Amino acid sequence: MHSTGLLIANQVVEATGAATFERLNPLTEAVATRAAAASPDDALRAVEAAADAFDSWSESAPNLRRSLLLKAADCLQAREADFVEAMAEEIGATAGWARFNVTLAANMLREAASITTQIVGQVIPSDKPGCLAMGIRQAAGVVFGMAPWNAPVILGVRAVAWPLACGNSVVLKASELCPRTHLLIGEALWEAGFPVGVVNVISHSAADAAQVVEAVIGHPAVRRINFTGSTRVGRIIAQTAAGYLKPVLLELGGKAPLLVLDDADLDEAVKAAAFGAFMNQGQICMSTERLVVAEGVADAFVEKLASKAVTLTAGDPREGSSPLGAVVDQRSVLHMNALIDDALSKGAVLRCGGIQDGLLMDATILDRVVPTMRIYAEESFGPVVCVIRVADEQEAVRVANDTEYGLSAAVFSRDIARALRVAKRIESGICHINGATVHDEAQMPFGGTKSSGYGRFGGQAGIAEFTELRWITVQTQAGHFPI
Repeated sequence: MHSTGLLIANQVVEATGAATFERLNPLTEAVATRAAAASPDDALRAVEAAADAFDSWSESAPNLRRSLLLKAADCLQAREADFVEAMAEEIGATAGWARFNVTLAANMLREAASITTQIVGQVIPSDKPGCLAMGIRQAAGVVFGMAPWNAPVILGVRAVAWPLACGNSVVLKASELCPRTHLLIGEALWEAGFPVGVVNVISHSAADAAQVVEAVIGHPAVRRINFTGSTRVGRIIAQTAAGYLKPVLLELGGKAPLLVLDDADLDEAVKAAAFGAFMNQGQICMSTERLVVAEGVADAFVEKLASKAVTLTAGDPREGSSPLGAVVDQRSVLHMNALIDDALSKGAVLRCGGIQDGLLMDATILDRVVPTMRIYAEESFGPVVCVIRVADEQEAVRVANDTEYGLSAAVFSRDIARALRVAKRIESGICHINGATVHDEAQMPFGGTKSSGYGRFGGQAGIAEFTELRWITVQTQAGHFPI
């Protein structure tokens, strides 16, 4: 069992009254982490520390920011073993998933480092004589980032890397399900040498979440908010921020379709489908939840996929002998069991896997899913994928778009021009041709549409999200005014 505090102004401090909460290991139910439970006042202390640091940090040289972000990437990777242990204990993640998290998160820090000298503006022609007009980008202020548990290192780092590169100070809110994992990020950044108050990390109990979040969003120094998590909570965050007229970047739920057209390479489609549906037990925002398959190739595709999926068994991640680890909690298991039971009662065909009692759920495939079944529309967020058979390309596109979500998608076809036409018709922020729906790179504009959120993390897109675009003029000759 590990104990963690709040990381405020480069000090580890207790919450008010030494309040704590416990995160249990999902498999053993032993206490994995005893974490400080911040009150709203504690959270505001973190905001004040960030606000005090903002002026000097926002004026810091871009190459200083670059060097610190590069050092942070090295410090993060040096703690890989700690992240592997923490993710196994707190969320039941496999060692492979934890290592991938650390690798991609380190790449994100390096990519963010590369943009510090790319925060550029422009000179804009003015109709006013002697007027030099410029559009310039400046750091916005304190950025409040909220990261989830499912890809905790990737998404925790993403919440702060671009804001820091742009000259903002940050407060990261750790997930209640992985407080130690998220606090390790803060420790790595501190070790890299970020100045006092630039990076702060808070944790809180589930019962205090709403009060803590509203207190931080409402603070005048907080100028940008980013949240990755469920659509339900994302709506609450957006509504709260709207009350204060503050911009929010939201990356929310998904129901990603993978389209297998009648001319697809089925072996390649099966590889991508299995990876996209079952990696990290299907607990990824981009996870393939719907396999939209042309009827003419559906039998062959499902047979090949089922043969692959039966090898994807779940086991204790600490033993490292199974490709899948644990589902995060029993509530998720009950949700997936209900979706499976509903589908089977309405005519779906179980190709492998099925209802489970515990958190170790094997890969599950439901074939012949139709719109009357709950799993057709509801996000499962677990190792369960449904096959929806369609007559032709037109119906495949219609089914792909028949969802409130729009994060990631994929299209498989040997005809690339055809696949590109289909990809352009799919309502999603991301679409991959002949690739998996699960794909993330630090330099790419990552985000969704519809109920999957708005705004973009990554690359040049992140600059626009975390800076203020200002119009500034310099009058270079005597002015002439009508009055």
